[in-house]
Amino acid sequence: MPPEDIAKDQGGWPGQLDTPVGPGLPKAPTGIRGLDEVTGGGLPRGRVALVTGAAGTGKTLLALEFLVAGAREYGEPGVLVTFEESSAKVTQNVRSLGFSLDELCDEGKLAIFSFRADPTEILTVGDFDLEPLFLTLGEAIERIGARRVVMDTVEVLFGALGNHAIVRAELSRLARWLEDRGVTAIITGERGASSLTRHGIEEYVSDCVILLDHRVSEEVSTRRLRVVKYRGSAHGTNEYPFVITPRGLILLPVTAIALDYPASEERVSTGIARLDHMLGGGPFRGSSVLVSGTAGTGKTSLGAHLVNAACERGERALLVSFEESPRQILRNMRSIGLDLGKWMDAGLLHVWAGRPASYGLESYLALLTELVEEVTPAVAVLDGVSSLAYGGPLAEVTGMLARQIDLLRSRSVTTMVTALSQTRETSSLAISSLIDTWLLLRNTETNGERNRLLFVLKARGTAHSNQVREFVLSGRGVELLDVYVGSDGVLTGSARLAQETARRDAAARRAVDTGRRRRELGRSLREQEAHLSAVQDQIAEFRAEINRIDQGEVQATETAGADRAAMAAQRWADAPDGEAGSDDQ
Repeated sequence: MPPEDIAKDQGGWPGQLDTPVGPGLPKAPTGIRGLDEVTGGGLPRGRVALVTGAAGTGKTLLALEFLVAGAREYGEPGVLVTFEESSAKVTQNVRSLGFSLDELCDEGKLAIFSFRADPTEILTVGDFDLEPLFLTLGEAIERIGARRVVMDTVEVLFGALGNHAIVRAELSRLARWLEDRGVTAIITGERGASSLTRHGIEEYVSDCVILLDHRVSEEVSTRRLRVVKYRGSAHGTNEYPFVITPRGLILLPVTAIALDYPASEERVSTGIARLDHMLGGGPFRGSSVLVSGTAGTGKTSLGAHLVNAACERGERALLVSFEESPRQILRNMRSIGLDLGKWMDAGLLHVWAGRPASYGLESYLALLTELVEEVTPAVAVLDGVSSLAYGGPLAEVTGMLARQIDLLRSRSVTTMVTALSQTRETSSLAISSLIDTWLLLRNTETNGERNRLLFVLKARGTAHSNQVREFVLSGRGVELLDVYVGSDGVLTGSARLAQETARRDAAARRAVDTGRRRRELGRSLREQEAHLSAVQDQIAEFRAEINRIDQGEVQATETAGADRAAMAAQRWADAPDGEAGSDDQ
C-alpha cells in the first residue's frame, strides 16, 4: 500500500508537519535543530533517504537521533538495523549523547537488531537474496508499529560481491519494500572515491541524499552537511556546519535565519546614566551594541555594567568571555565597585569562558545556542570576540559572529559585543555594519599620561550625542566626564584637572571682587539713604511749619471777625453789607 494510503487509514502520522515547500510532499521531522529548517520540514515521509560520508562524519548519530526523535517527540516507533556493530555496542555508543535506547526498547518504541553481513550466509543457489533481512525487519515493523527505519551502513552487505547488477537490483528491491510498508527510512553509506557512495546507492534507492563531511583547516576540524538532492521539494543547497554535542547534533544554517526581527521601542539602561543620555535613553531592547577600542580602554567594564544593570532589574544575563576566566572577571570588576558574584549566586547571571583555540567556530556557535536556550537571557555580552580570529579564517569568523548576532536578535536579547580595534574607527572583525549602536573607546596620550575617551559612532533609529566624553574607571564604576575643548584641543586627565583648577581659581577671584564691590556699593547706598532720610525729615519739618503758619492765619482771621462782630453789636452799629439788619425799625 502506498504511504499516502497508509496515512489516510491511520488518520495521518503523529507529529506530521505540513510541507512548507513542494505541495503534496509530506515530511517526517528529524528533530535535529537546523536540519528540519534546511530541508523544509524534514525527510520525505514514506520514502528512503541516504546519509553518506567518510568515517567519523556522524552518519550513525544523525540516523539514531532521527529514530529517537520519532519515538520520543512524534509518536513514531522505529527500527534500527546495524550491519557493522552489535546492538549492545550501538546502545553504549549513543548513551554519551543522552540517548537511552534501552528505555525506548523496553517501552516498545524501538527495536534494534544486528544483521551479520556475511554474503555467504544469505546466498541461495546462484542468487543473492535479501529475504532473511526482509523477514526479520518486517516482523519488527509489525510488532512495534514502526514508522521509521534506519539501516546503518547497508553497503556492508555487498562488500564481498563484485556483480554491480545484482547490487543495484537488490538495492532497488529493498527501497521498494520499505516504501510499500509506508516507513520513512534512512540508509547510511560510506563515501566512495569518485562518487557519493561505493556502489552508487544514491542513484537507485534514495529520494533525498545528505552528504556529511569532516575537514581540517588550519588545525581546526569542522563537520559540514549538504543536501545533495531532494526529489519533489526545495531545500537549502549550501554547506552547513554542524557539531555533535552532549544533546545531539546541532546544524548551524548560514542562510536560514531571515531578516525578520522584532523592533522594540523599549529602552534598556547600560547602567551608566550619562551614557544612556548620550544614546537618547539607552539602546533599544533586542538591539546590538559594539564596543571597540585598543587594549586597556575599558571594553569589559562597559559589558559588566550592562549585565549588572540587567540583574538589578531582575532580568537574566549572560556573559561570554573569550579572554578571562570567570573568577578573574569577578575579581577585576570588584575593583570598580561591581559585585557580579551576588548575581551569579542569585541565578540571574551566567558566566561562561573559553579559549578560541580549544574549539572550532561552529562549536562556539552551538555552545552559544545552548546557553541562550538554557539561560534565556534578556541581556548578553560577548567579550573579546576578536580572539575568535585564532579559530579560523577571518571570513568564517565574521560569518559566525553574524550568525551569533542574528541568533540573539531573533530572541530579542540585547547584545553587547566587545572587540579589539587596531585603528580609530575600525574593528578587528568586519561586523560594524551588522551592529545597531557602535561605541568607540580611545586612549589619548598627552602631558605624559594616557587617558580614555568615548565616542558614539552610530546609533540606528535614535538621536544621539556627537560629543566626546572622558571615560574614567573609579571605585564607583565607569564615569563619563565632560572634556574641555579650546585652542589647545581636547583636554583630559591632568590637563582637564588643571583647567578645572584654573576655572575654580578664576571663579574664586570673581567672587572676591564681587564681594568687595558689593560691600562698597552697600556702604554708599546706606550713606545716600541716610542723607535722603535727613533731607526728607527736614522737608517734613518745613511742610509742618507751613501748615502751622497757614492754620494760624486762618485762626487769626476768624478771631478778628468775631471780635468786630462783637464790638458792632455793643455799639448798635449797622451791619456790614450783605448781613441781616437789626431788629430796630
